[in-house]
Formats: sequence, structure tokens, C-alpha cells
Amino acid sequence: MPALALPDVLESVHQPGTSDLSAPGVADLFGLQLQDLAAIASVHRNTIRTHPNTPKLQAALRDLMRVLSAASAVQPNQDRALFLIKNAPIPAFRHKTILQLVTEGRTDDAIDYLESVSSGFVG
Repeated sequence: MPALALPDVLESVHQPGTSDLSAPGVADLFGLQLQDLAAIASVHRNTIRTHPNTPKLQAALRDLMRVLSAASAVQPNQDRALFLIKNAPIPAFRHKTILQLVTEGRTDDAIDYLESVSSGFVG
């Protein structure tokens, strides 16, 4: 179970030769199928292959990395942080997961929640 070293994680999902994140790299990191990543980003699945630098897709990839960064304050183990994001229901959000909140465009709410948990609030 590797500890989460965010600079190394970011480098692993960097699209070489660009300032963009790699959609396949982020999908692999989160254990998502590319079609599921496309759904999270609200783009057509072919966009990932044909237009990976599309602002909408890149914004969604950044949001996923933002919640991973915030989750690392709660759970510094990478595997457990990813498990938390994908699977832990949050009662305050009608038992939705962080990934579901991101899909709904509520990344800031998810990050606020993670920051409150990391500062000691449980709920």
C-alpha cells in the first residue's frame, strides 16, 4: 500500500510534451473505464482519444486530482484514498460518494467536506 506522494502521482498522469493531464493515466489511477471517465467529464467517449486537451475534459481531470489531493489529508495511503473517493458514502450528501459529487459538478463541496474531516469534524 503506497503512501500518496502527490508530485509523483501528478507526474505519472502528465501527458508528455504538454501541460495537460493524461485522461488514460487518470482513468487508470482511479480504476475507471475510459467511458466512465467520459461520463464524469460529460464528454463523448471519443473525446478522450481524439481531443484529449479539450477544456471540459481537462477541467474534469483536474477536479479528480483536486479531490485526490484533499483525500490524501484524510487518508495518506494512496489505495485507501482512492477507495474513499470511489466508495465511501457521505451521510451529509444523501450518502453519495465523493466521485458522485464530482460527477454532479460539486467538486468544491466534496473538497470542503474532506477538509472538514481532516480538521477533525466527523459527519
